[in-house]
Amino acid sequence: MPRWLLVLMVILLAYIAISVALYYLQEYFLFKPEKLPKDFQFAYENQKFEEYNITTRDNAVINGIWFRAEKPKGVVLYLKGNSKSIKGWGKFAVDFTRNGYDVIMVDYRGFGKSTGRRSAKAIKHDLQLVYDKIKKRVAEKYIILYGRSLGSGFAAKLASMNNPRMLILDAPYYSLTKVTARYMPFMPLSVLIRYPLPTYKWLKYVQCPIHIIHGTHDKLIPFKTSVKLSRIKPKLTRLYPVIEGGHKNLNNFESYHKMLTEIVNSDPKEIDLSDSSIHVAHGKKRKRQA
Repeated sequence: MPRWLLVLMVILLAYIAISVALYYLQEYFLFKPEKLPKDFQFAYENQKFEEYNITTRDNAVINGIWFRAEKPKGVVLYLKGNSKSIKGWGKFAVDFTRNGYDVIMVDYRGFGKSTGRRSAKAIKHDLQLVYDKIKKRVAEKYIILYGRSLGSGFAAKLASMNNPRMLILDAPYYSLTKVTARYMPFMPLSVLIRYPLPTYKWLKYVQCPIHIIHGTHDKLIPFKTSVKLSRIKPKLTRLYPVIEGGHKNLNNFESYHKMLTEIVNSDPKEIDLSDSSIHVAHGKKRKRQA
């Protein structure tokens, strides 16, 4: 065997080994799943709920929980963060059921009882399938999309392709590529592109009201990220800063719960500013009526 060919094969094998290692390193960094046995029984105090399973076109099973409110005004599709399973995330459903909204939570592939090979494309398809099933029972004008951290990108994508009542983003990222690059600068873009999740691109196509909640002391995803996102569709967007809030503790702040209550009970219609002081500030004057 020629020496040059041997060297080429060594380089190729080294490249494959590094690529595989970076692949699993990315999975480890981005996803912290908690797996649950099939016979696990969910339990939530003072909450009415039912478990469900959805089979996808590639035979994966997406497991979820539907939390019930008394006389619901609508339903919140809650897309959680990158850790654990809905076993622990389910406790946050009460923040919406107490405001009169049903809550649907799902575990992404490889989390909880959900199965299937995970990829950005597969997760997006799974969530659209869930959304479509909700639409068969609830009109879109009663559907609220809520995305927390990792889930914010998927929520933005769903909102860009559908017509929900509103989109709520909790500690969102500009794009997952930027977040990962911040903590793993040595990883090449070719690997990062597996989960780019460009929230900023998808927000451009969102037509419903956008509410962004972010802690000012968030060390993982800086508050300035939400400031930047809020400028993409300024007429439809409102930013809610949780003073001194971090990335994982917003539910410990009374201000967060006040914001959430205000948001879900707000009128999603665009405000008419024709009679407001904004025109005076811009030097415009209304004509006096005789």
